[in-house]
Amino acid sequence: MDIIDKVREIYIKREECLAPYACKSSDAIRKAVETKPEFRIVFSKDVDKILHSFAYTRYLDKTQVFSLINDDRVSTRMIHVQLVAKIARTIGRALSLNEDLIEAISLGHDIGHTPFGHKGEAFLNKISLSVGEGYFLHNVQSVREFLVLENNGVGLNISLQTLDGILCHNGEFINEKYEPLYNKTWEQFLKEYNNCYINDNESKKIRAMTLEGCVVRISDVIAYIGRDIEDAIDLGLLKRTELPDSIKDILGDKNNTIVDKLVLDVIKNSFGKNYLSLSDSAYNALISLKDFNYKNIYNRALNNNQLEILEKQFNDLFKLYLNDLNTKANKTDISELFLKNMADEYINNASNARKVIDYIAGMTDRFFVYQYKKYFKI
Repeated sequence: MDIIDKVREIYIKREECLAPYACKSSDAIRKAVETKPEFRIVFSKDVDKILHSFAYTRYLDKTQVFSLINDDRVSTRMIHVQLVAKIARTIGRALSLNEDLIEAISLGHDIGHTPFGHKGEAFLNKISLSVGEGYFLHNVQSVREFLVLENNGVGLNISLQTLDGILCHNGEFINEKYEPLYNKTWEQFLKEYNNCYINDNESKKIRAMTLEGCVVRISDVIAYIGRDIEDAIDLGLLKRTELPDSIKDILGDKNNTIVDKLVLDVIKNSFGKNYLSLSDSAYNALISLKDFNYKNIYNRALNNNQLEILEKQFNDLFKLYLNDLNTKANKTDISELFLKNMADEYINNASNARKVIDYIAGMTDRFFVYQYKKYFKI
């Protein structure tokens, strides 16, 4: 046995200490078998594949909540996914779950977010529906990025468990109990993935196949709910005194306290169980805090004039690129910067509308603005 095999054996042996309901490397499923000698075990390799992807680099200039501002203190997607990864690993370690799988899901979960956050997602969703390409959802696009788009349209051969956790991560839908749908197959996963394009309720009801996926889902909301409050306060959009006492009495009024209270609550109520849960008081306070944030932060992050301008820009760029592909005029950057090195399978199987959606979805805020100024001379 050489050194590489010995190191791999040590890694695998460490997993014997994980909880009975943790997902082991031996449970991992890939679409294609990878035969190259490797000391990294499956989920650790998923982490590296995600970190080294081009899509991961673009997190750096994608909006979390607040767009069109010049303030380096405000969270971006890059900061958010790192916070999710840290919070999720803290919970996972306490529950003796697989931290490699947790990290892979955490770092990859928002890859499919558009420029300008959830508002950009809503604009692209309208466009996608109008051209017959189905619903556009960032969690679905995240899976598409790793399954189809990365590696020049071939995909990265990420494990089923990681992709499933990414698909099912949506922290917008908060539950009191998160129970995995164990033993999910590739066929079941792909059915859920494809159904998300045609059924707007599918994404709300799907369940992760691993406890690790459930941990990332609850960690997503824990990571953003208090941090968004701090950003809003720094920008003068909110005063800390405005938080209702009913929420502050349970979770506190600062991000560090909110994170600490929720993490400890999840651990206390989930330890030794094959599901995750929150106490009634923490769950109700979290629901109330989310409603408060929507009313006082998310619905005020951009004014109506900004939203109208952005929606027009999304529509203008989409029509411009689509016309360029349909007429084969080659007057825009989409062919050179996006399609030039893509595999024949992608070029032949994706409609022109889908190619444009994929291109816009992958843009950073800065590149989106650059492209619009380039072609519409504003």
